[in-house]
Amino acid sequence: MSEALRQFLTLDPDDVGCEEALEALHLYVEMTANGNDPDIKYPGIGIHLRACAPCFEDYQGVLAAVMDEGNFG
Repeated sequence: MSEALRQFLTLDPDDVGCEEALEALHLYVEMTANGNDPDIKYPGIGIHLRACAPCFEDYQGVLAAVMDEGNFG
C-alpha cells in the first residue's frame, strides 16, 4: 500500500476537512504570524494541514504573503 493511500485511510477523526480549514485559514495564519500557536485554538485545522498537502500549500502561501507584507501584529 502506498504511503499516500495509507494516510488517506487513517484520517484523524479530529481533522476538520478542506472546507472548514479554508474558511478559517486566515485566522490560523494570523495567529501564526503573531507568534501564537494556532493549534491551541484551532487544533482541527492544524491536524488537517498536516494531512492535506494542497491545503498546507495554501497555508504556506497565505502566510508568506502576510509575512512579506508585514500585515500582522
